[in-house]
Amino acid sequence: MKNFLDKEITKKYKNNSQKIRIMSEIWTEKNIFCPNCGSRILNYENNKPVADFYCEKCSEQFELKSKKEKVNKKIPAGAYSKMIERLSFSEKPNFFFMIYVNENYLINDFFVVPKYFFTPSIIEKRKPLSVNAKRAGWVGSNILFSRIPNFGKIYYIKNGKEFLKKDILEKWKKTLFLKEIKKDNLKGWILDIMNCIESLNKKDFKLSEIYAFEKILSILHPENKNIKAKIRQQLQFLRDKGYIEFLEKGKYRLK
Repeated sequence: MKNFLDKEITKKYKNNSQKIRIMSEIWTEKNIFCPNCGSRILNYENNKPVADFYCEKCSEQFELKSKKEKVNKKIPAGAYSKMIERLSFSEKPNFFFMIYVNENYLINDFFVVPKYFFTPSIIEKRKPLSVNAKRAGWVGSNILFSRIPNFGKIYYIKNGKEFLKKDILEKWKKTLFLKEIKKDNLKGWILDIMNCIESLNKKDFKLSEIYAFEKILSILHPENKNIKAKIRQQLQFLRDKGYIEFLEKGKYRLK
């Protein structure tokens, strides 16, 4: 796999954002496979509104976001109303993210986030553009990466290191249990508990350590008045799905 974008193919273009779009799409189609089944992905020729690529075998769809240098806690996305609307589509896409170094267009990171990790709670509404702007009143959005667990970021390339195809397919397979959850508020709870566990940065943890996030979780879920009970419920669900294992009373291990 070549881990850099080909500048030669965009010599005739002047607009830099157009250059990046063309280079990144061509590179992705040549180098990236479907994380669901391992087959080839193809670029939609007519710029389909809901996606950039599709798998020729299992029909999974993907949208590509390219960004220079690094992903911060949030990344700009499209119009807020459109982003929220797309989350309800049955054929909403998964998201590819490409992080490149601008000077030589070296690809530092490339990863996919499955579509079932996207809920309305991770889409932030931006302020409307000012009356003096070309698109006055337009309301954009940000994807809040801080709300997506690392479990949901499946890397093909990380810090310049390429991962094996079998490992990528296996990591995708492990996330599939989240597809079963149809209600966004329930899924949001599970993703937030995953984030709490990951933030501890250790394999073995205690229930009391997750209880320590009670205040934060109450802000994220103000409708719930019994946070500790909800925490226990989500830990039981994650245990049943093999994300964590129960060691003994009040003690768990991240798998």
